[in-house]
Amino acid sequence: MKIVAFIGSSRVNGNTEYLTDVLLEGLDYRKIYLKDILVKPIEDMRHTEEGFSVVDDDHDSIIEAILESDILVFSTPIYWYSTSGLMKNLIDRFSQAIRDERYPNLKEHLQKVENYVVAVGGDNPRIKGLPLIQQFKYTFDFLKMTFTGYVIGKASRPQEILKDNVALSQAELMNQQIKQLIQSKTLN
Repeated sequence: MKIVAFIGSSRVNGNTEYLTDVLLEGLDYRKIYLKDILVKPIEDMRHTEEGFSVVDDDHDSIIEAILESDILVFSTPIYWYSTSGLMKNLIDRFSQAIRDERYPNLKEHLQKVENYVVAVGGDNPRIKGLPLIQQFKYTFDFLKMTFTGYVIGKASRPQEILKDNVALSQAELMNQQIKQLIQSKTLN
């Protein structure tokens, strides 16, 4: 099974990425650093006669990675009680991607993929980060995607996530669940 993790942090080797690495430890996965690619904000053309047009940016590479994957991890710091802007642009552009004739099987594929969210914030994130988790749940529900699991960590300063034993334990437990999921799908 192929796994891709979208890293929505602007910080290299940040807390969110570290927690994602714990979640996926021992698994073969690809990281896509949203800070290193260009995903332009959506220009909403859903209700215009001409509809969406192809955008000259890197969003197509994201869609191609999704189409090649069985497990997706959306990894984002909690910025102002929501996802990072980098992650939000990726999600907003789903409105365009699901209508793109170049990807006729995208909606169907999204319904077969397991989806995880990793979020890290510093201001009581297990409570104040829940609207971010709901946002992902509603997005996944709209697209009929499976919301397989999430972990929220508490950290602000570099490497502070190492002190959050609850989040680290949850990520390790979810790692075992992912490995079991992969094993069960491999056997079928």
